[in-house]
Amino acid sequence: MNDGKMNLNNVEAEYMDIANKSAWPIVYQKIGRECQSYPYTCMEAKKPQNKRLNRYRDVNPYDHSRVILKRFEKDYINANFVKMDRANRKYILTQGPLGSTVGHFWLMVWEQNSRAILMLNKIIEKNEIKCHWYWPHGVGDQHKMVLSDVKLIVEQISEEDCSYYSTRVFRIFDMESSEDREVIQFHYTTWPDFGVPSSPIAFLNFLQKVRLSGALESNVGPAVVHCSAGIGRSGTFCLVDSCLVIIEKEGLDSVNIQQILLEMRKDRMGLIQTPDQLRFSYQAIIEGAKRFNPDWKEEKKMEESVYSAVADDIEEEAPPPPPPRAESLTRAPARPLPAIPTSASLGNLNFSATTETSSSDEGPPTPPVRDSPTPASSADDEDDEPIEPSPESETTETLRRRRTRELAERVSAIKRRARNAERWHSIKRSLYKPLTITFGFLLAGIVIYSYVKH
Repeated sequence: MNDGKMNLNNVEAEYMDIANKSAWPIVYQKIGRECQSYPYTCMEAKKPQNKRLNRYRDVNPYDHSRVILKRFEKDYINANFVKMDRANRKYILTQGPLGSTVGHFWLMVWEQNSRAILMLNKIIEKNEIKCHWYWPHGVGDQHKMVLSDVKLIVEQISEEDCSYYSTRVFRIFDMESSEDREVIQFHYTTWPDFGVPSSPIAFLNFLQKVRLSGALESNVGPAVVHCSAGIGRSGTFCLVDSCLVIIEKEGLDSVNIQQILLEMRKDRMGLIQTPDQLRFSYQAIIEGAKRFNPDWKEEKKMEESVYSAVADDIEEEAPPPPPPRAESLTRAPARPLPAIPTSASLGNLNFSATTETSSSDEGPPTPPVRDSPTPASSADDEDDEPIEPSPESETTETLRRRRTRELAERVSAIKRRARNAERWHSIKRSLYKPLTITFGFLLAGIVIYSYVKH
């Protein structure tokens, strides 16, 4: 910080003013309306050959900031560079890879010299496949992925479970140049889409871990940040990180959170998808400005009453079905936002106007699955049902294999139901025309008969 003493009056005053007026939906909609005047186009994303490469029909990369693949026959990928020059930060925000875009994803990581992948979603959420399992299924050479279409080999060399997130280290080998490089993946497994983490402190600890790896520094390529669509959870992460860097460099008086979000939305549409995510961003920035300050007392870091602890296997009440992703920029939530958690470091920011919760944390990470290359329409990403814990006697590898088998069966069941539904719709469509014609002839015959009879 520029001054040795913390002063959060400006941001806290804005936060408290919005909270007192219960105005988070209003502020969020105002941001959405300002973005509607942006002149940016998405022509490449809407080309027929590229539509199938988009996971969601209403989340497309802007042309002016999209990532361009250099050595592939098609240069398109649903990803944008998001820059915040004041923070000296540059990110790549992208969708969770489809089965048909895994090679594109790793080629982007390689070409952009990215040293970290920040994955903020689970593979399956509420029986919906939200991201293809795009990394090797195990540690070691025997599990390596050979991506012949982009001439890359990906091998996982280590994995560490850190409670509410996991870290994995990969080695990428380029078959063209015979060069290799290590990339670390930070996988946050307890952050539901259209929701927020259970604790700003847990999120800030995750952010600090990413920062300490050096993956966000300017001397390496931009970190690849993704969730399912690459705008909600991903946008929240980048907004909080950038604002905290600016506070550290310039002081709190220079930070306008809403203006910074508007600036970032010029590079990728729809960053931050709900008023709750915007509200959480303010909380994390206020808390992070204090915790990341070198003068902040070490003993305060041990306080347990600041926020509720992260619960890995507990699911709270699920939020109401959210609107489509594009409409979420302007529509108010269907229910009140949750109460602000009591925090010693945040001060008197607790208001009792609302008591319901609109988000819940997800369970443990899910094993690999295969998803359809056909892009899905926007859908709400909610928590998955927690997997029952295994006996203590089971090894980690045995547990991983069992979960893989169980998830494969679940995915097969989901796809089987989808095929049956599509088959039934096809039958109905095939019968519609002949039945319509038959009914038409029958009706005409009745009319003619009645006319002749009279």
